[in-house]
Amino acid sequence: MLEQLFGSRTRVKLLKFFLENQDSSFYVRELTRKIDEQLNSVRRELANLTNLGMITHQQKNDKKFYQLSPSFVLNAELKALLTKSQLLIEQDLIKRLKESGKLRFLALTGHFTGAKNMPTDIIIVGRVDKTLLNRIIQRFQKEVNREINYTVLSTREYNERRSLGDKFLVTILNSNKVVVVDDINQED
Repeated sequence: MLEQLFGSRTRVKLLKFFLENQDSSFYVRELTRKIDEQLNSVRRELANLTNLGMITHQQKNDKKFYQLSPSFVLNAELKALLTKSQLLIEQDLIKRLKESGKLRFLALTGHFTGAKNMPTDIIIVGRVDKTLLNRIIQRFQKEVNREINYTVLSTREYNERRSLGDKFLVTILNSNKVVVVDDINQED
């Protein structure tokens, strides 16, 4: 979505990356690996962002390190725009997940709530088309340039694990989460 606005997928990935890692500096090959883009396109976009004044660089040990310029006047606005864009992408993900089958419970946690040590990012309970679900998740991962862990349980498996006090499930249910669907107690 933002690629159309900013004209370059690589530029958008760099913007997101630098805004999420404001206090760190990175060299070109490191950035190439982290955002999964081609070396030449990363170099070109770093030059563009440097000319714009958003990115600064300094030489250390024969390597040029790039960092977000804290004095760039549009940092707050760009961060807000990227956050809103992320919300739209997540809303689209939720819509597609709901369409992937007959869901009894759907919750977002982990990456979506900022909880870094969660065993999963998405938990789905119900009957889903696993091929469709896998395509949905892969598409989302590509858009956000991040791996998303998800768990699918049948209603029966969910109820059994919950009644046994399954550590994995209890951790998720007691954590900070965004519950999107909660029809777990309804009959098929």
